[in-house]
Amino acid sequence: MNPAITITMNDREQRAANMFRCSTRERAMFEAGIKMGTVYHQFVGVPVDATSVDVLEKSIEKGVLVQPYVQDVKVSIDRSSFKAKNDEYSYVSLTGNMLDVEIVIKIDNIRVTAKMNFNKELNYPLMYISDVSEDIQETRF
Repeated sequence: MNPAITITMNDREQRAANMFRCSTRERAMFEAGIKMGTVYHQFVGVPVDATSVDVLEKSIEKGVLVQPYVQDVKVSIDRSSFKAKNDEYSYVSLTGNMLDVEIVIKIDNIRVTAKMNFNKELNYPLMYISDVSEDIQETRF
């Protein structure tokens, strides 16, 4: 059993937690990376236009929210590539450069915020950990 992961779990969750040989903090960062990879590799290449972008943002968010330990997710797609729909071919394929994503993972008292956005200096859609915090547990007497 991994003593670092002490959240109240059912048997299935406990079996999964036992596989991790790392701290809760490290596991939360791992989970954040998995979620970011999911967003990038499942959705880059999806056809999108001005009429479907809102639905795509919400679909990505809802898909991420059902995954373990996700507390919050926000997805914004840069609309500057969209043109007026003149014909059946007036759409773009989603690229990593268009994604602005923030995911919050919470395991026990560890909260990890991961972000993905286009970094102009690097000319790259960078995924990174923007914050790691530990909630102070209140002791009640």
